[in-house]
Amino acid sequence: QVPLVESGGGLVQAGGSLRLSCAASGPIARVNVMGWYRQAPGNERDLVATMTGSGSANYADSVKGRFTLTIDKAKKTVYLQMTFLKPEDTATYYCNVRATDLWGIDRVAWGQGTQVTVSS
Repeated sequence: QVPLVESGGGLVQAGGSLRLSCAASGPIARVNVMGWYRQAPGNERDLVATMTGSGSANYADSVKGRFTLTIDKAKKTVYLQMTFLKPEDTATYYCNVRATDLWGIDRVAWGQGTQVTVSS
């Protein structure tokens, strides 16, 4: 198991900023990918941004230039800095971690979700 603890969601006005964080714990030997997905009511869960353990990042077109993903490897924590937020960014944001545990087994974990609401 790879427990995840998310924090940082909330209500913000359009144009504002928020930072999400997600800390992984447990018997992790190697973090392979960390990132965030989001799901608005009635929609599918979509990729926001991910980053591999080697630092290769991937962003959804809708957030490029506004959101920045960083990873603190020592803390096994991923951060999503969101700026110039828009009402269409409103969604539940889910942390996702793909890691290899101490026994060489690949694990996929999802956070419980944190709500981001952007008012116009």
